[in-house]
Amino acid sequence: MELLIKAKDMVVEYSGRDVLDIDELELYDYDRIGLVGANGAGKSTLLKVLLGELPLTHGKVIREGSFRYIPQLDDVIVQEIQDYALIGKLGIESCEAENMSGGEETRLKIAQALSGEVHGIFADEPTCHLDRDGIDFLIHQLKYYSGALLIISHDRYFLDQVVDKIWELNEGKITEYWGGYSDYLRQKEEERHSQAAKYKQYTAERERLEKAITEKLSQARKVDQKAKGASRKNSSESGGRLAHQKSTGSKQKKLHNAAKNMEHRIEALGEVKPPEAMRSIRFRQSKALELHHPFPITGKDICKQFEGKEIFEEASFQFPLGAKIAVTGANGSGKTTLFKMILHREHGISVSPKAEIGYFAQTGYKFDRDQGVMEFMLEDSDYEVPDIRAVLASMGLSQQDVRKPLSVLSGGEIMKLQLAKMLLGRYNILLMDEPSNFLDLPAVEALEQLMKNYAGTIIFISHDVRLIENVADTVYVIEDKKIIQRA
Repeated sequence: MELLIKAKDMVVEYSGRDVLDIDELELYDYDRIGLVGANGAGKSTLLKVLLGELPLTHGKVIREGSFRYIPQLDDVIVQEIQDYALIGKLGIESCEAENMSGGEETRLKIAQALSGEVHGIFADEPTCHLDRDGIDFLIHQLKYYSGALLIISHDRYFLDQVVDKIWELNEGKITEYWGGYSDYLRQKEEERHSQAAKYKQYTAERERLEKAITEKLSQARKVDQKAKGASRKNSSESGGRLAHQKSTGSKQKKLHNAAKNMEHRIEALGEVKPPEAMRSIRFRQSKALELHHPFPITGKDICKQFEGKEIFEEASFQFPLGAKIAVTGANGSGKTTLFKMILHREHGISVSPKAEIGYFAQTGYKFDRDQGVMEFMLEDSDYEVPDIRAVLASMGLSQQDVRKPLSVLSGGEIMKLQLAKMLLGRYNILLMDEPSNFLDLPAVEALEQLMKNYAGTIIFISHDVRLIENVADTVYVIEDKKIIQRA
């Protein structure tokens, strides 16, 4: 067991806020860790600090090993790679960055990391833009990799297959959980139930004490009122009145002391926070947008060529009404092309005349407007402000974010906003191209619930195994130029 990194009193400040505030952190040669947390929690910052690429505001990091970093897509740097067999297996046709697709850039970064002689690999969203075969190949490579792993990923299946420990980064602190991502979720749910039980017990005891205080003070007032009445009645008996006053004063004092003791007991209870509320939204659909055709989108013997390559050859399909339909297939098989053919009603594609289609593209984050968030969300929406706020909150956008102009939001925040806007829009069919890409894990799980609860038809492209398992009623696979419904 070899210690590769030891960090002590690690603090990173940004714009007057502590992004990281970690007392102690250790990484060993056997560690296989998934780093999770909301967008903006500081996950990428932590990786770069541990690698020495970002300075600490305070503290110390001691590195005893060498590491290779797989950055996010826009940070790709082409380096010389010795393992040409690995390049071939990853399906990289060109090592020239300007000629690469997103998937090829990701595969190149993976090849660079795996071909190096290092003690550990740090990776920031390594599965982005990989198809299912690429993800499975990466899982296989990392399972047999002998060094340490520290990985940021929104792919729950990938984390379950590769890591055996989770670091949760929240409010600058790290909490450690043993097991894969599913184990982490179970532990978090147990924590939530435990917190709910503690909060229920706390509120019941507080209410009991507050009620008892009210009763004691009420009794003290009654004693006082009774004493005043008796005093007026026996005003001629001065000795008796004095004895009665002493007795009454003693009773009042005891009652007030009992009330004060209970107040101290309330203070001693401290404050127990309630478990985080589970936000939900019930989607409704306008009668004017109802579809009655059992298959609102169909394709019959469709053919398509793109840049001299045949994508579809006499392919047919029927997408059922109200279903949640996943479309999968290798990179370049024609998934996005199919969506564009549907949108343009190309030859062979039939779309119900009453269909109102909302489209979320992979490039949804490329967005720049000076409009305010709520103004943007209220456009073409039948939902009230509280409903919109609930959806935005479930996606991890705070009340402060809602007051911002779109121009200052990050790419990830814009993507969350566009997904929320589409789900709340005047549509009855949604086409979603890789909707979970670049979202943090809490947002992916919120999106999953929103998709499941959506009242209309959703057709979505994804390589996310868990998203497909949890949302899709039907799965279509594009292979050999056909669109095949999976049994």
